[in-house]
Amino acid sequence: MSKAFETIQTTRDGAVAICELHRPERLNAINRRMLAELQAYLDQVEADEQVRVVVLSGAGRAFCSGFDLKDDASAGTKGVLGWREILQQDFDMLIRWWQLSKPTIAAVHGYCIAGGMEMAMCCDVTVASSDTFFGEPELRFGTVITAMMMPWLVGPKVAKELLLTGNDRISAERALQVGLINQVVPQGHHLTRALELAQQMARIDPAAARLTKQAINRSFEIMGMREALRASLDLAVQIESIETLERREFQEITRRKGLKAAIAWRDARFGQPTTGPKSGAEE
Repeated sequence: MSKAFETIQTTRDGAVAICELHRPERLNAINRRMLAELQAYLDQVEADEQVRVVVLSGAGRAFCSGFDLKDDASAGTKGVLGWREILQQDFDMLIRWWQLSKPTIAAVHGYCIAGGMEMAMCCDVTVASSDTFFGEPELRFGTVITAMMMPWLVGPKVAKELLLTGNDRISAERALQVGLINQVVPQGHHLTRALELAQQMARIDPAAARLTKQAINRSFEIMGMREALRASLDLAVQIESIETLERREFQEITRRKGLKAAIAWRDARFGQPTTGPKSGAEE
C-alpha cells in the first residue's frame, strides 16, 4: 500500500490499516478527489492479506463535516442523470465501509456531520471522543441523506426525530444511548481506543472474522436493507433534481454571498446561531 494520496494519509500498525481523512482546513469535508482516493485505498486494503482491520479517523479539529458543499456547488450538476451519477459515487463510497470483508472502525471527534456521520455509521464499530457532535442537517437546506443507514441502527422513531429536525448537535452520550455509536471515551482518546479494539479484532482468525461479519450483514440483507438503501438512493436522486424554494434560496445566497452566508441563513430559519462548523462548511 505505497500509493501516495492527497486528501487522506495512510499508515500501518501490524495487521491494522489506519486511514486519516486529511483536509483539516475544510474540516475533512469530502470532495470528489477524496471519494476517489478512499475507494482506491479500500481496494488496496481489500486485496492486502496482511491487513485484518481498518481504522478510519480525521485530522485536525473534526472527524468530518460532510460532503464539500463548495465542491458540489461548483460542479453545477443538473437533471436526474447528472444527480444519479454524483449520488451513486457518494453512496458507493459510504456503503463500501459496511461491505468491506474486513472489520472497519471509525474513531470520531469534534464534528461528525452529514456525510461524515453516514460514513461513521457504515463502519462496523464507532468510537467517539466525548466532545463529538453528530447530526444530519441536510433537510434544513433541501438536500438529501445519501445512504439511509440510520433507521437500521436506531429504529424508525429515533431516526425520524433526528432526521426530520435536522439536528446537528447530537451529543456523543445521546448517540451512544440510541445506538448510533459503540463507545464514548474521554476527549482525545478516540483513536487510542479504536486501535485497541482493532488489535483485539486482528487477533481473530481472518476467515472467521470475515464470515462472521458476512453473516451479520446478511441478516440485515434478508430483512431488506439492500433494497431499502437502493430505494432511498432513488428518492435522493429525485429530491436533488427538484428545485425546491429552500434549495433555490440556499444556492442563490451561496452564489451571491458565499457558503458561510448561506449556512447562516439556514440556521436562522431554525432559530439556531451558527456557532460551529456545519456540513461541508467553509471555514
